[in-house]
Formats: sequence, structure tokens, C-alpha cells
Amino acid sequence: MDLKNKILVLDFGSQTTQLIARRIREFEVYSEIKPCFVSLEEIKNFSPSGIIFSGGPSSVYDANAPLIDKRIFVLGIPILGICYGAQLITYLLGGKVEKSEKREFGPAYIEILEEDKLLKGLEKNKKYRVWMSHSDRIEALPENFYALAKTENSPFAVIAHREKELYGVQFHPEVIHTEIGTQILRNFVFEICKCKAEWNMPSFVKETVNKIKNLVGKEERVICALSGGIDSTVTAILVHKAIGEKLISIFVNNGVLRKNEPEEVLKLMNELGLKVHYVDASTIFLSRLKGVKDPEKKRKIIGETFIEIFEKEAKKFENVKYLAQGTLYPDVIESVSFKGPSVTIKTHHNVGGLPEKMNLKLIEPLRELFKDEVRKIAEYLSLPKHIIWRQPFPGPGLAIRIIGKVDEEKLSILREADAIVIEEMLKSGWYYKVWQSFAVLVPVKTVGVMGDYRTYEYVIAIRCVKSQDAMTADWVKLPYELLERLSNKIINEVKGVNRVVYDISSKPPATIEWE
Repeated sequence: MDLKNKILVLDFGSQTTQLIARRIREFEVYSEIKPCFVSLEEIKNFSPSGIIFSGGPSSVYDANAPLIDKRIFVLGIPILGICYGAQLITYLLGGKVEKSEKREFGPAYIEILEEDKLLKGLEKNKKYRVWMSHSDRIEALPENFYALAKTENSPFAVIAHREKELYGVQFHPEVIHTEIGTQILRNFVFEICKCKAEWNMPSFVKETVNKIKNLVGKEERVICALSGGIDSTVTAILVHKAIGEKLISIFVNNGVLRKNEPEEVLKLMNELGLKVHYVDASTIFLSRLKGVKDPEKKRKIIGETFIEIFEKEAKKFENVKYLAQGTLYPDVIESVSFKGPSVTIKTHHNVGGLPEKMNLKLIEPLRELFKDEVRKIAEYLSLPKHIIWRQPFPGPGLAIRIIGKVDEEKLSILREADAIVIEEMLKSGWYYKVWQSFAVLVPVKTVGVMGDYRTYEYVIAIRCVKSQDAMTADWVKLPYELLERLSNKIINEVKGVNRVVYDISSKPPATIEWE
């Protein structure tokens, strides 16, 4: 993006690094995450208005602790270190960091000692609730640093350089549990970095469309991987706005879609004015998935088969040079493991599943966005509500909602159960209140009784979570009456199921999908 105001977030391994970027974007200021080992030259080329060091699980004195080139401190760019980031600033500039006798994990209260631009709007000598997550603490400050706030256990909970705009906070301002977190980040972005709000969806759409228009040659064509979800739909619309009929939208039936999904997607795309090339490749996908248990292998198979089919179909059209797909920022972050930064949780079919060599170049207009930002674009484009708030559906489809091996019998059972979940959630009004709600087929059979007969059939698990961006999620406390209806209807109407359970785990430690 060609923006003058932007914040660079350097990832040192915190599981909440993505939240930092999200919070900055909520101020309508663009932020981007890069690994902590990014070169000084890359940082200069990015030309950030400010830099944030994320937290991380390491200790600065560990043998393999992620560090940073100390020359970053003389670039004249404001820097805010969070938790490990604050300790790293201290350590690199000559201060002292040691193991704390008393670790701080969870809520704590900071007391403001000094007034400063970073703490603008906060009262001196007043205590505020913050969220801590550290076992080390700063014992001595580097030269020319001083304390702006303290906690009972951390004498240097907020620190600042007397002359340079270098700051550190021992807590996590990006999480909602820190009551002054938004204020501190806002102060850093606007008061210290002097940013102006220019990152919004209308400007994003305008620039993205122009970028695609300039990228694709006059005689070149683009194929778009359509699934019917909001990500691929918005991608197709943006590309169509840029190049019109030079876009070829391809919808592939991979055999692991939900009940009646192919027909519904084709109808939807027709209503949106997008011409679709439909490919039924279910036989190919299912044959390659036969006997495969490992979820990562299933994802890889589906991802690679998608690309193979797209390339094959593309050959039916002349001058196809690009593949457009709806990759989002969380897909990229979760699929790429940095040294120090966030561990790879699982690969995504449109990121980690790509083969090393492709015959098509990628266009990923949503690669910099979180899901809620894509929804804002959809609203700006006046898409219907049922598209904007359609719950996320994974690229590998029902293949990762069937634990273990995938076959036609299990797919048939899960399709019927999943259709009931969607129907009842819509009827009850809960569908649009939650992030995701779906059924999972557990490959375990249990004994049951139906009428006077003994049954030995599968278990269906219902998963329902609330979230902002899928980086974290909590299970939803659905009304007992709704859970009862779901259980009774699935057991009574879906042949092959005699037990329904409800998943009450959050992310972390669990993920949203079971595989």
C-alpha cells in the first residue's frame, strides 16, 4: 500500500502479535507485521512512522533469544517495546534484565508516576488495571531512561528515553484486559508517531482496484478461485472491478462441500453478475483423500489438488497469467513460522498448501486484511447481509470436520448434521450472533438405544464460538433449549448418529476447527 502513515510491528513470538496490528488498524492507520529478523534495509524501505516490538516467550539472556540490530535505535523512528520488547530495548541499550522472584501473569495494577505523551489522558498517581505475562523484569534502566509507571512487582512497568522517542511497557496494551491499552496505543500512534488516519476501506478498494488494473496486461486474463464465501467473493468483485470480463471465476466442487452448496454458490454468483466456470472434481479429491488420516496431509492434498485443477482449467482459456484467491492475513501468519515468532499452528489450503513451483502468478488483494476488514469492504460494496455475515468455512471443507479418514458415508452423515445446525442457528437468531457454528463427525461409535433396539453409531460434536478475527475464540453458551433441539433433531433425522456432544474449549488452547 502506498501510504505515508504506517506502523511496523516486529514479531518476537507473542501469540497476540496480530492483535497489535489489528488495534492500530482500528485507528485507521495501516500496520504490518514482519519477523524480528527483518533487515535494517527492509525496515528503511518500509519507511514506517513508528515501530512496535511485540512480546515473546524468550528471555533476553537466552542463548537463542531473538534480538534486533541495535542500529535501529538511531534511525530516528519512534519505538514502543511491549513486554519482551521492552526488556529487549533495556538489554540492548545497557540496562539490566533478570529473572523475577515473583512472576506476573494476568491482571496487575500500574501506578502513573510521570506525565508523558505516551500516557496522555491518564491521571498521575492513579492506578489502572493492565494484563501482565512475564517471568523476567527490568532491574536497572539504560542511561537516559526513566520510569513513567510502576506495579507492585515491577518498578519499571512503563519506561521512556529522556531525549529519543523510545518507550517500553511491561504489560500487553493490545489485549482487552488492559483497560488503558487502547489509549496507550493511540497515544503512541498519533501523539508520538504523528500519524494521520488514512487507512480505510474506500481508500483500500480504490487503490487495490487500480493496482490490479495496472498489474494485469491488456491481453492477460485472471482466474479466480471461488468458494462462495465472503473472502473469495470480495476478491472476485475487486478483480472484476479492475479488469471486467478478463476475469474467469472458477468454482471447484471438491467433494467435501456442505449440503446443496454447489447449487447455492452458482445461484449467488449469478445474482452478483459474476460469470462462473463450474468444475466438478469431487471424484479426484476423494480418491486422493482415501485412507488419509493426518489433518496436515489432508490440507496439503486439497491445496495442491486445487492448484493443479486451476492450472488445468486455465489452459482451456487463452492468455491466463494470474490466479486470484482470497488469502487473509491470519492465513499468512498462521501458516508461516518465523524464528522466534508465532509457531505454525496449521497450514491453510491457500498458503501452506501451494506447491513450490506454480505456472500462474498470484493476486491476493485481501492478503493484508483481517476478516472484519473484509466484511467492511463487503458492506462498502453493498453486498447482501447473508454474504457479509456468512460464517467462515475452511478451504479443506468437511474433510477437516471429519476426524481421520474421509469417505462417502461419513460425508453424507456430516452434511445432514451440519445442515441441521445451520438451519436451527438461523431459526433461533443465533447464527449472526456468533463467529462460527458447525458439526464435527467424531470417528468413534458408541452404544445407544432407539426404540427397543441397541445401536452402535457415530458421535457428532457441535462447535460454536465467538471471535473477532479467529486469532482467539471462546465457546458460546447457547441456550439449553437450542442445544436440546439440535441434539434431538440430529439424532432423530440423521441416520448413523446416536450421540451429540458440545465442545466447550476455547482458542487457545484449542483451535476453532478440530483439525
